[in-house]
Amino acid sequence: MRKKTLFAAALLTAATLTLSACGSGDDSSAPIVKVESETDQKVATVLDSPYTKPDLVLTDTKGEKFDLRAATKGRPTLIYFGYTNCPDVCPLTMGNIAQAKKSLPKADQDKLQVIFVTTDPERDTPASLGKWLKAQDPEFIGLTGDFSTIQAGARQLAIAIDAPSKDKNGKVVSVHGKQVIAFSPKTDAGYVIYDGDSTTIDDYTKDLPRLVKGENP
Repeated sequence: MRKKTLFAAALLTAATLTLSACGSGDDSSAPIVKVESETDQKVATVLDSPYTKPDLVLTDTKGEKFDLRAATKGRPTLIYFGYTNCPDVCPLTMGNIAQAKKSLPKADQDKLQVIFVTTDPERDTPASLGKWLKAQDPEFIGLTGDFSTIQAGARQLAIAIDAPSKDKNGKVVSVHGKQVIAFSPKTDAGYVIYDGDSTTIDDYTKDLPRLVKGENP
C-alpha cells in the first residue's frame, strides 16, 4: 500500500476546506508535526509525532470537575470538539461512534472513553449537554467550561474553534474543526486523526478494536 508524508499545515488546510456546516475556521498558530497516512484504503491519519493530551480541567455533565489527563490516563480515548445545537456533523459524528462502539466486546466498551468538549459553553450547560449525549450514548463524557480554556485546549491538538457568533440570519453558530483524535492507552498520546464528517460507522467499527489496544488502525 502506498504511503505519503504530510505536514500539519497541509492537514489543517484540507480540514478547513471540509469543516462542518457548523462553521469554518483556521489556526495559523497550530504546531507543525510530521504525519503519515495510508490514503488508499484507510480514512485514519496516523501521526508520526503524536499530540500531547491537553492539560484541561473542565466541568462534566454532573457539574463536577473533570481533569482530562488524570481521568483518561491509560484508557483508549476519543476526543471531539463540537456543540449540541450543531445541525449536522456533531450528532452525525457522535452517532457514528456510538453505533460502532456497540460492536466491541463489553469489556472493550467499558475501556473506551469518548469525550465531547463543547465549543458553545454558554448554551451547553452541564444539564443540557448531558441530556444531548444521553441520546447518543449514556457513557459518553461531556465537558464544558470557560471558552478561552476550551479554545486553548483545542489549539494544542491543532483544532481551530471560534467563539459562537450570530450568522446573517441571527442564528448563533459555532465555528469549529471536526477532527476526532484517538489517544493511545499505552502512551496517552494522540496518534490518530479522523475526519468527523466523512468517517463512517463501518470505518470506526473496523478501527476501534485496534484503537482500544493502542495499535495503529
